Amino acid sequence: MVNNNKYTILLPTYNEKDNLPIIIWLIVKYMDEGEYNYEVIVIDDGSPDGTLEVAKDLQKIYGEDKIVLRPREKKLGLGTAYIHGIKHATGNFIIIMDADLSHHPKFIPQLIELQIFKRYDIVSGTRYRGSGGVYGWDFKRKLISRGANFLSQLLLRPNASDLTGSFRLYKKDVLEKLIASCVSKGYVFQMEMLVRARQFNYTIGEIPITFVDRVYGESKLGGNEIIQFAKNLLYLFATT
Repeated sequence: MVNNNKYTILLPTYNEKDNLPIIIWLIVKYMDEGEYNYEVIVIDDGSPDGTLEVAKDLQKIYGEDKIVLRPREKKLGLGTAYIHGIKHATGNFIIIMDADLSHHPKFIPQLIELQIFKRYDIVSGTRYRGSGGVYGWDFKRKLISRGANFLSQLLLRPNASDLTGSFRLYKKDVLEKLIASCVSKGYVFQMEMLVRARQFNYTIGEIPITFVDRVYGESKLGGNEIIQFAKNLLYLFATT
């Protein structure tokens, strides 16, 4: 089957200068091997560590058609980063993933092939099915993640096994509609996207992925995020 789709990979970054060269190299490797038509949009939120300068160097290496830079002046949140990226996306499919190497680009071809085969609106990477899993987390972090996912499943019934993950492929128009309907910010944003998808009767496929805790830099999940998560979960339960 000839694949005429174009894939836009959105990479929001904040202080990822050490990770960015590796993640870009891996994305290019797997996308080129699969002979996919693609672009990577780097959305840097004013990183003080020089992430944008590294991105400019990578653009010189791989070309401006492959690496597109759409920086912002300061940290404005994940949801708005996606909105910003979509505005500049030329692909009819959007892939969202983390730039910190927790999501391995080797899974991108699996997301793409499942979407082509089943024509799903969304294909999501899951840590909680089949060969999926998490590496590098301590027991407490695993417990929080599992607990959050279990509670979310119980209250929201989203037809997806991994609500808080953020490695997904969307049809562009589907992603635009979902983002427009979402009210959450931060950690809960990914969860709300799949809950809204269920409301709109979008089809969701899943592939097992392994999530590896960030290699360089600091994790962004703290106690405050957990409290916000609980509040937002209850809000979604009451409104969906």
